[in-house]
Amino acid sequence: MKVVKFGGSSVASAEQYKKAGSIILSDHARKVIVVSAPGKRFDGDEKTTDLLIKLAQTVQNGSYNEKLFKAVLERYNEIIEELGLDEHLKGQLEGNLRELISLYGEDKDRLLDALKSSGEDMNARLMTSYLQSLGHKASYVSPKEAGMIVTDEPGNAQILPEAYERIAQLRTREEILVIPGFFGYSYQGNIVTFPRGGSDITGSIIAAGMDAEEYENFTDVDSVYCVSPKMVDKPCELKEITYREMRELAYSGFSVFHDEALQPVFQKGIPVRVKNTNRPEAAGTRIVLERELNGQPVIGIASDTDFCSVNITKYLMNRELGFGRRLLAILEDEGISYEHTPSGIDNLSVILRSHQLENGKEERVLDRIKKELDVDDINIERNLAMIMVVGEGMKHAVGVASKAAQALADSGSNIKMINQGSSEVSMMFGVDGASVVNAVNHLYRAYFPEK
Repeated sequence: MKVVKFGGSSVASAEQYKKAGSIILSDHARKVIVVSAPGKRFDGDEKTTDLLIKLAQTVQNGSYNEKLFKAVLERYNEIIEELGLDEHLKGQLEGNLRELISLYGEDKDRLLDALKSSGEDMNARLMTSYLQSLGHKASYVSPKEAGMIVTDEPGNAQILPEAYERIAQLRTREEILVIPGFFGYSYQGNIVTFPRGGSDITGSIIAAGMDAEEYENFTDVDSVYCVSPKMVDKPCELKEITYREMRELAYSGFSVFHDEALQPVFQKGIPVRVKNTNRPEAAGTRIVLERELNGQPVIGIASDTDFCSVNITKYLMNRELGFGRRLLAILEDEGISYEHTPSGIDNLSVILRSHQLENGKEERVLDRIKKELDVDDINIERNLAMIMVVGEGMKHAVGVASKAAQALADSGSNIKMINQGSSEVSMMFGVDGASVVNAVNHLYRAYFPEK
């Protein structure tokens, strides 16, 4: 039994629905389907989730926009008409959406979660109706019925351990099950969404709970690439990659997976296959627990921008008991999470996402560090990009770091920071944001010269 997840581009239109339906019915093992909300149909189009977020904002600020409401419904009505589905679905979907606005209109956070999740929910209902219209037994299964019990923090749902026992009970059902992605229900009865990209998380949770043979994730690319095609022309495709490698790459900007999505299947050892809805015959990329290294130490290069570095200097810092703890306590008090903390004997840097210092936090944090830790100097370096060089084979190879340093030097990029974890699965380099594309291209040529 396979769990199959279709991303937004795979269910964006009636034409894409037909492709998805053909894929589902071509393999009898594809018994559980998880769907996203309709994505972009063409360049310049808007994702349905973005329309729903805008709609929620108009309700929240008292400027309810009926035109925007109708624009959301039109995305689904177009699919219903072109697939020849039951016209009663139009009224059902409109009624559900108006009910959510009426029910949660006075609660800003709950309204946003309810409307965001409705994109996936409505699409799951349509996919169920479409499969039934093709003469197959299919059932819509709400996350509540599926057993997706989550924590109650709006926009940041976390699956609860007992949910997996409930999800396992779905294995007794024989028909095709269609489950909306992106959200679950709390014990308080609230709709709670996972972080953005959470349909991947839903698919992974369902696959783990049902002990699936494989979790297939259909998107709009043939495979995972070793580097973003937006940065390097025609990069090589990856046939196989480990969970740890994918996690490192996802964290660093790979958009194929949300970086939390692999945890449930990783814990169960369930293989994941990334495939293209538009070219289902392509082999895709398998994500597995272990793979053959084939003498290639580096498997991928990823990058992300908009970081800053808070640089702190204090003489004899290394001898001051509790310095690091007190520094991180200040960040915790201010609700700031950090990414990395490279350090020397008298200096320490804290790498942060830049947006975390907005709305007056920067001045407050710097002032607290100066006064409470009595530092000699503190400054912020902005517009940093982080480049991650990833590969399970790095721990068995000599000269991987020197090759990266030479490539970055050849690109004219000044290395602001170097960090490598004890697992030696990845190396991270901080460079100026303006030089990141050139730096990544030089790294790609250094590690994949034959390409």
